[in-house]
Amino acid sequence: MSDKPINLDRLAAQHAQALIKSAKDDIETTVTKTLGVLQEDGVYACFLYLLAKEKENGKATVAEMLNLLDGLKFGWGKPASNKPEDILSHITEKVTVHLERLLLAKETLEQMLIYARYGAKARKDAEPEKGQSDSQENQS
Repeated sequence: MSDKPINLDRLAAQHAQALIKSAKDDIETTVTKTLGVLQEDGVYACFLYLLAKEKENGKATVAEMLNLLDGLKFGWGKPASNKPEDILSHITEKVTVHLERLLLAKETLEQMLIYARYGAKARKDAEPEKGQSDSQENQS
């Protein structure tokens, strides 16, 4: 582990921004559901949910969450491949082994997902709604 302290809030924000950039249109729903699973059932269940249920944005979310975990500098590295069994094995064998590190990882992942949810909402609010400009022009 590095001697230099890691700013966990910054790390969460960076990975949330990266997720929003790489995700498909409706990432807000995926992130909200994922956050709920993480908070209720834990880190392993969160990855399991993404790999099993969220085909569209699940891969991008899993990839960014793994990048965040690697950024914690605990020496966990990354899974051998992007296969679900390798990812879940990695979480079981590396991330869930030490309780203190697991709790820190969970808290940081939660923060990332909260930031991503707000970022997705902001992105959606900033985009002009389809058809709205046409109806406004017709009223003029």
